[in-house]
Amino acid sequence: MARPTALVVEDTPEFALLSTKLLETEGFRVVTTPDGERAVDLARRETPELVLLDITLPGLDGIEVCRRIREFSDCYVVMVTARHEEIDRVLGLSMGADDYVTKPYSSRELAARIKAMRRRPRTPANPELRRFGELVVDPVAREVSLGGEPLDLTKIEYDLLDLLSGSPRRTFERAQLMSEVWGGEWHGDDHVIDVHLGNLRRKLGESASRQRHIRTVRGVGYRFEPSPAAATAQG
Repeated sequence: MARPTALVVEDTPEFALLSTKLLETEGFRVVTTPDGERAVDLARRETPELVLLDITLPGLDGIEVCRRIREFSDCYVVMVTARHEEIDRVLGLSMGADDYVTKPYSSRELAARIKAMRRRPRTPANPELRRFGELVVDPVAREVSLGGEPLDLTKIEYDLLDLLSGSPRRTFERAQLMSEVWGGEWHGDDHVIDVHLGNLRRKLGESASRQRHIRTVRGVGYRFEPSPAAATAQG
């Protein structure tokens, strides 16, 4: 059986070597490059299952590389950064990254995150078309439209909406969402889910203060409201 391909985009040699050894241990064939432009070309040619992408690349940075890769690929993308500012995580995830790790990271942490992502099912269990007023979710095509216009959702955003809309009015605890969407052995920061749901709300024309379909259940988690009469202001 052919091994899946992983693309490591990293300009720091020690981290490139660490990542390569880890991914090879996990069964990947690994292709590496320190260059952003080259990374986009390799992603198109090699069709990797996973891209490990440093944000702070010379020239074309990792955020722009991620955006370009998302134009033609639905591969898993993990952003790697030495920065700790929230804005870097938000930008990376909004460009379509699945997760992020901050340097210095351990091999165990990275391996756990990769395993969790790969266990996430790509084919939804419920194939029925779901209509909620102007919002339509098509689990077979993995497409979402609002008012007849298609929405450009990342893979994580779609998976969250698919899970929530598949069980209307059911309240999901944060841990349940993390487990269902990211996998049973999630070891990351639960801040990630806030970023993804914030981006999803924005694309649905909502916000944390003006909620329609994606409702926050204070102190518990989130639920999906199938037929909101009006936006609910949150104090």
